[in-house]
Amino acid sequence: MRIAKYNFINPVFSAYGGKGGIVLLAGLSFLLLAGMKAFSGDKKKWMMIQYTVTDTGGGKELLIYNWLALGDSYTIGESVNENERYPVQAVRLLEKYNIHYDEPEIIARTGWTTSDLLNGMKPKKTAFQQYDLVTLLIGVNNQFQGRSQSEYKEEFLALLKRSIQLAGNRPSHVIVLSIPDYGVTPFARNLPGGGIAKEIDSFNRINKEASKNEQVNYLDITEESRKAGSDPSLIAGDGLHFSGKEYAIWAQMLVTLIHEGIK
Repeated sequence: MRIAKYNFINPVFSAYGGKGGIVLLAGLSFLLLAGMKAFSGDKKKWMMIQYTVTDTGGGKELLIYNWLALGDSYTIGESVNENERYPVQAVRLLEKYNIHYDEPEIIARTGWTTSDLLNGMKPKKTAFQQYDLVTLLIGVNNQFQGRSQSEYKEEFLALLKRSIQLAGNRPSHVIVLSIPDYGVTPFARNLPGGGIAKEIDSFNRINKEASKNEQVNYLDITEESRKAGSDPSLIAGDGLHFSGKEYAIWAQMLVTLIHEGIK
């Protein structure tokens, strides 16, 4: 059973449901071990700093990681239950591999562009100064609102650099997810013009190039999202966003990236 966690930059013990402050739990002995595991993925080493929590009752040691998820409606899980958000589902799936993350901290809002996310992060004090994993998925609203790709390129790079900082200046602890294609949804069929897929691909070329240049991990979920065009169960009830079933697929893709690398 996961009991508590210790963060090495901003020392905080917390029990389930709590963040901040010190929670003393009877019968528990907290043993902090600074350990490291390395794995190769995309020809990069992912070094994860581990901390051990010892439950003297059961004698089981667990390594608990923290995760910051940055984004827009796809990350916050618009039109699905909180437990269907892809970061939340990924945490549950990782438990099966004995990889333990605390509940993901999410900074995201429906409708956010890169500008909005940058502004939203300014007054926002994250729970920790450093994270074991930072994920970034942003850009669909830049395309939808007709914002320029030059603006996106500049602001996405700023967000990516900030993500790397929050990951302790370790690019290998950052995963960028490509922008899904909402052009396959019922909502998009009623939009004038067309060419959504083409524009999404253009924005994704920008974030993929930036990810390569900054040496972070990149996960392409765009092609997967396009399968929703022939499978209505992958679309949420609002006819625009993706369903918990689709988010489960993204979560599994993330887990595969993390787990296969750790092995």
